[in-house]
Amino acid sequence: MAVDEWPERDELVICTVKKVQNFGAFVSLDEYEGKEGLIHISEISHGWVRNIREFVREGQRLVCKVLSVDRRRGHIDLSLRRVGAEQRRAKIREWKNEESAKKWLALAASQAKIGDAERKQVEEKMRSTYGSLHDAFEEIVRRGKAVLHELNIPAEFADAIYKIAVANVHLPKVKISGFVELKCPLPNGVEVVKNALLEAENAVKAKYEGKGEEEEVKAECLYVGAPRYEIRVTAPDYKKAEAALREAAKTAIEIVKKSGGEGEFHRSA
Repeated sequence: MAVDEWPERDELVICTVKKVQNFGAFVSLDEYEGKEGLIHISEISHGWVRNIREFVREGQRLVCKVLSVDRRRGHIDLSLRRVGAEQRRAKIREWKNEESAKKWLALAASQAKIGDAERKQVEEKMRSTYGSLHDAFEEIVRRGKAVLHELNIPAEFADAIYKIAVANVHLPKVKISGFVELKCPLPNGVEVVKNALLEAENAVKAKYEGKGEEEEVKAECLYVGAPRYEIRVTAPDYKKAEAALREAAKTAIEIVKKSGGEGEFHRSA
């Protein structure tokens, strides 16, 4: 972040302890270049703090909550005790992701022979557009090079960023399932149902083929016990997962009905 940027009140920030005094701990804000803050001893722990050094030590990395910011005096008050365990884990995970993204961008800049000034401009452009550098890398993997073209990033640098994004970013997956009940009275009814389930899987594959998402959105049909079959879907988000699940179920049911059978879809809870 730029030197003139400041954290907001109630924001969670990553800090490194620089100096511990009897009345509190002075820390640097790792995400805000050149910014320092104070954790008063009353904001160290919910209980009585007899010896502050039993709770914090120099060089320790902490997650703190911003209580107040005085830009004129350059003073930031922080709290350690007001950060819950889950908040701490989530913030550290977010920070680590962002640090990784910075390394990826630096590597791409090195490969494309891009200077620090231009790299920083691209970094700021990616962050301001997508909220964080890591989110921008995820969007690149999700949508492809179009993201980089929209940001007007030079071709050689864009190519390097794209290759590194694909090699390092693993999009979170959503998994959902549902059931179809399929019945076909024909002598070859079992084969009709098998073909319907195969076509259901292929329908989902075809829906996303050519969009760069055929490997991200998948449907798998499994035998549970006739006439009940499970459809499992994995996708980058719930919207795509739900759409793929219903596409698969619809395809299977339509094929069975064309052969004089019947089908019904049930969404798993």
